[in-house]
Amino acid sequence: MFDNTIPLLGVLALVALAGLVTVRPLRRALITRSIFSAYRKVLPQMSDTERDALEAGTVWWEGELFQGKPDWQKLHAYPVPKLTAEEQSFLDKECEEACRLVDDWKVTHELYDLPNEAWRYIKDKGFLGMIIPKKYGGLEFSAYAHSQVVTKLSTRSSALSVSVMVPNSLGPAELLLHYGTEEQKNHYLPRLAKGIEVPAFALTSPWAGSDAASIPDSGVVCKGMYQGKEVLGMRVSWDKRYITLAPVCTVFGLAFHLYDPDGLLGDKTHIGITCALVPYDHPGVDTGRRHFPLNAMFMNGPTRGKEVFMPLDFIIGGPKMAGQGWRMLMECLAAGRSISLPSSNTGMAQMTARAVGGYARVRSQFKMAVGKFEGVEEALTRIGAYTYMMDAVRKMTAGAVDLGEKPSVVSAIAKYHVTERARVVVNDGMDVIGGKGICLGPSNFLGRAYQQIPVAITVEGANILTRSLIIFGQGAIRCHPYLLPEMRAAQNPDVRQGLVDFDRALFGHIGFTMKNGWRAFRQGLTGSHFVTVNTDVAPEMKRYYQQLTRFSAAFAFLSDVSLLVLGGSVKRREKLSARLGDILAQMYLISCTLKRYEAEGRRKEDAALAHWAIWDAMYKAQQAFDGVIANFPVRFIAAVVNRIVFPWGHPYVVPSDEVGHQVAKALIAPSATRDRLTAECYLPLEENEPVGAIELALKATLEAEQIEAKIRAAEKDGRFEGNPQANVRDIAIVAFEAGVINAAEYEVMKRRNHLRDIVVRVDDFPFDYGVATANKPADDRMAA
Repeated sequence: MFDNTIPLLGVLALVALAGLVTVRPLRRALITRSIFSAYRKVLPQMSDTERDALEAGTVWWEGELFQGKPDWQKLHAYPVPKLTAEEQSFLDKECEEACRLVDDWKVTHELYDLPNEAWRYIKDKGFLGMIIPKKYGGLEFSAYAHSQVVTKLSTRSSALSVSVMVPNSLGPAELLLHYGTEEQKNHYLPRLAKGIEVPAFALTSPWAGSDAASIPDSGVVCKGMYQGKEVLGMRVSWDKRYITLAPVCTVFGLAFHLYDPDGLLGDKTHIGITCALVPYDHPGVDTGRRHFPLNAMFMNGPTRGKEVFMPLDFIIGGPKMAGQGWRMLMECLAAGRSISLPSSNTGMAQMTARAVGGYARVRSQFKMAVGKFEGVEEALTRIGAYTYMMDAVRKMTAGAVDLGEKPSVVSAIAKYHVTERARVVVNDGMDVIGGKGICLGPSNFLGRAYQQIPVAITVEGANILTRSLIIFGQGAIRCHPYLLPEMRAAQNPDVRQGLVDFDRALFGHIGFTMKNGWRAFRQGLTGSHFVTVNTDVAPEMKRYYQQLTRFSAAFAFLSDVSLLVLGGSVKRREKLSARLGDILAQMYLISCTLKRYEAEGRRKEDAALAHWAIWDAMYKAQQAFDGVIANFPVRFIAAVVNRIVFPWGHPYVVPSDEVGHQVAKALIAPSATRDRLTAECYLPLEENEPVGAIELALKATLEAEQIEAKIRAAEKDGRFEGNPQANVRDIAIVAFEAGVINAAEYEVMKRRNHLRDIVVRVDDFPFDYGVATANKPADDRMAA
């Protein structure tokens, strides 16, 4: 009897436990109620600005990656963004002309601004109104077209691209389109579209920086005189810096806290952050001074005002939108951040890949093109593969905006990881071109880009804070299927309904965590070889889909374990949060790259670019997993998680040298792959243009290679021994005189040498860099 009792008791216990868990009223009463009560006590109250930031934007593909089982069919179903005929024509004609009008050396060294002709052109041709609908006189371009334009302009000059980028990003036009009154739209949008008005947006404060919600700038509702009449308005004081286009703007958006101590608008003393549209010449407004943003030379500077009276009609959207500024900014930020910096930095990378790749074939050392040295190949590999991935991220993210998304988490990922990869690309480019890169001058095609890289790292959310606070901090709550419902349930003033909702979310969350833990372990045990990919994919890429599915399950499980163990403190453990964000971000970057490879027709000749970029990102994601697990505060749990995620150890090592060789090889010779990789580059095929000279020299170098091989063979046979002219510079002359090459071959070599010398030339200047001459009176200068 005793032997039979034990199994029976076990069965009864299991039945009781099952009943406790599955009978919801019983479960809520005996389990959930106490958890709910404790959760409500520890959950910090959110401010309105925190809530607005958290709820702003939309969840897109990153939500699939958070699920632990991405739907690859959904990824492939996203439309591939395409240009209309009008947009393509604009890119081919107007953008080409805008680039032609700008000489970056003159902009950054002599004018400290775009030339007047370029300013007139981009205003007249609608560059500043690309996002404005045609009914207001704008171009009404898609987000993708906007991205294409910015990318192309960035291959020529950052001052040009930024001057176009900012009016079409977060600023007056976008805010007016979404929130402006009809009167404001009808007045300002046609003027902004035609460049009659030049906009800026003043948000950043010296005392708040990236914590924009804490700006000290404030206004008080009061009565005052405006245009000869007493009206209800605001007396506003502000001190802003880093405001792009502020020195040349004619109207700017201004963000400030609005207060109503006398109750003139209602019973709320602190109305909240408010956005107003202020003419630059309004009495009391101070603009015009400039910052000096690392030789980028785009217009950027401070704006200030003290006790400036302005009517309530200056508020974007009118008085009814007072206090709604933070939500307005958060809702619009995602779209602009999805395009501006990912596009401009991809343009910079494309230019680097094109020019440095060509330079590495033209420039020889030790009688061999430097691009064929394995050490240089490493740098060229990163340049090529990262550029391919950056462009994939740019296009897919811009495409999301055209689908109506405002992907706040994705935009942060794109901003951070594209700009960080751009930093690597440009640094590698500088290493390859060596001494030419560190001596500035008209023929240095990369030096200014190198100087300006920190600008992109810093603006639109400093990269350190974006990585450590936003990507996972916001992504975990927005993308997780149960976290936000749990929080909303706990904050529901109707406690009864809140308990019901919390119970549903809590047990859904528990099941979600267990499923992902088991899925991660099972897929790890089998090396993900049996993971089903639910759509047709390129066979050569299938393993990445399988491994990424495994990593998605492992990430979802690790995130839940981290949140369970650390709770709200995960936000303060910024290093762990950053590494969790790195995993999510690398998965997004890989998804974009896979999407690009499919969208472009599975081109085998481009496969090496995709392989290296994806493998590198997988390796980085794996390192981020290690970083979280190695620093997890509860070591026993860390050990268990490590065994679940990596039951047989690590699947990824550094990318293959052979694949890297194929990537580097694609950069140093003309090909369709190279053209696709650098499709948006502005390429003026003229000898006096640094990038154009490289293009011409690369063609001439390839034409001369067989002739040069003949000369080298003759040299090896001792044909030129003892001739002092048989040096690296003049050996073609000796070979021609010795009859080794004929006249036609000599002309090929002569042209190659001429173009090579232009490419490798390093600029030099007068002893005083021309300062004394520049400071002389005009007559003296003529005499000199």
